[in-house]
Amino acid sequence: MAENRTYRLGDLQLRIMRVLWRCGAASVAEVREGLEGEPLAYTTVATMLRKMEERGLLRHREQGRRFIYEPTVSAEEVTRSMADDLVERLFEGSLAATVSHLLRTRDVSPTELERLERLIQKRKRHA
Repeated sequence: MAENRTYRLGDLQLRIMRVLWRCGAASVAEVREGLEGEPLAYTTVATMLRKMEERGLLRHREQGRRFIYEPTVSAEEVTRSMADDLVERLFEGSLAATVSHLLRTRDVSPTELERLERLIQKRKRHA
């Protein structure tokens, strides 16, 4: 698996990756079935899988006449990369500005605030 690469996935690409992370490996038809939202044409999914493979996000193996696709990057790698990219581009690398923005613009439950406080305390102990 690649390290320190920047992954910028569009909505459909991310939806496809979620299906593959969940399944481990899947054919075009299985990916299409696993996608949430409005149904897409088989050819649309096949084309997107091929493009994603060219980008190194996936690989395939042949099983009879079918291609079985599997991810070559983990959900954690993509999440880290996309979150880091967002923080860098929108908040000039400031984690405090990112968190401040999220706390101002989203409904945050008391349970979630407690969880955030525990994460901050844990980080302080290990800093």
